[in-house]
Amino acid sequence: MTTEKKRAPWVNWVLFFGTMVIVFLLGLLASSITERRAESEYVFKPRVELSEYEPRNELWGENFPREYQSYLRTGDTNFRSKFNGNAWIDELAEDPRLVVLWAGYAFSKDYSSSRGHFYAITDIRKTLRTGTPRLPEDGPQPATCWTCKGPDVPRLMEKLGPAGFYKGQWGALGHEVVNFIGCADCHDPKTMDLRITRPALTEAFQAMGKDISKATHQEMRSLVCAQCHVEYYFNKKREDAPGVAYLTFPWKYGFSADSALKYYEEAQFADFTHQISKAPILKAQHPDYELYLTGIHADRGVACADCHMPYIKEGGQKFTSHRITSPLENISGTCQVCHREREETLRENVYERQEKVKEIRDKAEIELVKAHVESKAAWDAGATEAEMAPVLKHIRYSQWYWDYTSASHGASFHSPIEVSRLIGNAIDEAKEARILLARVLASHGKNQPISYPDIATKAAAQQFIGLNMAQLYAKKAEWIQTVLPEWDKKVKH
Repeated sequence: MTTEKKRAPWVNWVLFFGTMVIVFLLGLLASSITERRAESEYVFKPRVELSEYEPRNELWGENFPREYQSYLRTGDTNFRSKFNGNAWIDELAEDPRLVVLWAGYAFSKDYSSSRGHFYAITDIRKTLRTGTPRLPEDGPQPATCWTCKGPDVPRLMEKLGPAGFYKGQWGALGHEVVNFIGCADCHDPKTMDLRITRPALTEAFQAMGKDISKATHQEMRSLVCAQCHVEYYFNKKREDAPGVAYLTFPWKYGFSADSALKYYEEAQFADFTHQISKAPILKAQHPDYELYLTGIHADRGVACADCHMPYIKEGGQKFTSHRITSPLENISGTCQVCHREREETLRENVYERQEKVKEIRDKAEIELVKAHVESKAAWDAGATEAEMAPVLKHIRYSQWYWDYTSASHGASFHSPIEVSRLIGNAIDEAKEARILLARVLASHGKNQPISYPDIATKAAAQQFIGLNMAQLYAKKAEWIQTVLPEWDKKVKH
């Protein structure tokens, strides 16, 4: 006969409380699932009625608080990668050769890295490049320079028309373009569909025989960026707007640097005449979209927003982060969505490409600076325009290929192969210019070595090209204190 072993009382209590905990946790899980499901089935009901081109981002934020709050974080400039990020960087101080390469152009006075969309209005007001206009008719920049700075632009273009907006000087619209880049630049207020608000992009597609309205949603997630992150120039020879600085993309023959150069050659266009060499120079702007198209990510269908505005989740809501920043700041949410390597590995992959591109870009800059200085020596020796014409053409081509890569944000990552090809072209063209210069100098009895300037610092380089920086800074500071308050008084809120 067996005796039944009784279970100790404490075991029953453990089972009881264990069961209670499990039931409690299951209840929390069920509640969470129900809550997330309710959030995911949320039907949008606008709190504010938005006009067609409402420029005030905070009003859009009433309807789309998650996106708006993430967008406000673009004001954070604490991230800096090895070569860039969103921190403020004085590029002329980092690379004083730029001062000489842009001698005779406003970029030699002031050129800093982009801090982001949040600072678009602040930075264009304060840069030395926009000068100190006191009257609407004052220079030096045309009103066209406001085109990519904020959602007031499509509002004004709707009112004035594109040519009417471009007409006149930059200072005339200082009290009108006051909201930093935001919602209305890219979105339809009724449907929130992505849309093109800058006519230059549409017109560029038309020039290539393409219809931008047929773009897919994924293509639009890059094209809204391509409204501004592109190469462009101010065309003053349009038959329908003579003399107006009409914003134009040089895409008639395609998106490449070579196609743009062909376009500019036919148009006989130059942004400025170089102060030292007298070469007709093309100043590249920021052909980010064009170079992105030549890279592997574009080939695989990855859009700009996939990396710079990744999807994030809050509760059951999935939405696009509007904190537009470097993918390196959030590798787990950007690169690792597709790539399975460790964060550190992916970061080093990017840095390796950037380092190698910088190495050859520096060589191009050194050759170009020498070509400009040697050109001045040739002019001083009595060289003729006929002798210098082929030299200046090589310098023009070299600086175009170099600047096309240098001015583009993230080019050495977006398309390292194409960027390396372009820099190779820049080096070849600069060397050809210097070979011809050696012959010109020899023909005028100048066989001794050229004395190159000391441009180890930004200050030394600016002094070499004759800039009185103390005076420029003083004038700008006085202008900021006196003119900007007057602009702000005129703002219609």
